[in-house]
Amino acid sequence: MSEKMLVTQALDERDLLVKKITDKIGKASFVDTTKPNEDKVYEKRISKEDYAKEAESAYQQIMDLIERYQKIDAAIVASNAQTEITTSYGTFTVAGAISLRSRLRGASAYEGDADFEGRLQKKMANEYSERVQFCERKNSQLQNTAEEMRLSILGKDSKTKDEKPLSVVDAYVKENTTELVDPLDVKKKVEALEEKRSTLLTELDTQIKVSNATTFIEVV
Repeated sequence: MSEKMLVTQALDERDLLVKKITDKIGKASFVDTTKPNEDKVYEKRISKEDYAKEAESAYQQIMDLIERYQKIDAAIVASNAQTEITTSYGTFTVAGAISLRSRLRGASAYEGDADFEGRLQKKMANEYSERVQFCERKNSQLQNTAEEMRLSILGKDSKTKDEKPLSVVDAYVKENTTELVDPLDVKKKVEALEEKRSTLLTELDTQIKVSNATTFIEVV
């Protein structure tokens, strides 16, 4: 006979089963020792007959719990593969949403390596910062050089600085100024990636919870 339950209930029971199975395996005893002149097994201090019954019972209980876990897990997986949720960035199956959320959080099988958007965002932000600093450093050096050129042309104590042609220095500065080449407008791209990431993770969390709390599954 099948049993109907919400996904949230199934998830809670699945978590509980993990603890139960682990606990029962840890406490169970399946092999002990004894001697021909003793009536009891060495560790448990009970008769061989009682020990055999306990071992068989513990084994069967564990196998029954494992079967229960497997049925619930299979029903959750099947539901997640069919049930859909909608976000501002598209529609996903619950299974796809969970996978995407894990990837964005660096919790997938590939860990942080599969967080492509995060890696791209970091790469772009770091490169932008480095290039801006490079421009500022080079242009500061250029201004120092230009000032030295002006002083060389005019003389440090000249009072007619503005009256003498300094076009050669201005041309030098113009031709040697370091400029940022930013065809993508990286700052906006980084901001957009961050906004999408934050919004999507929030929506995925919310929609997955809502789906789990309203979707029924059948455990056969």
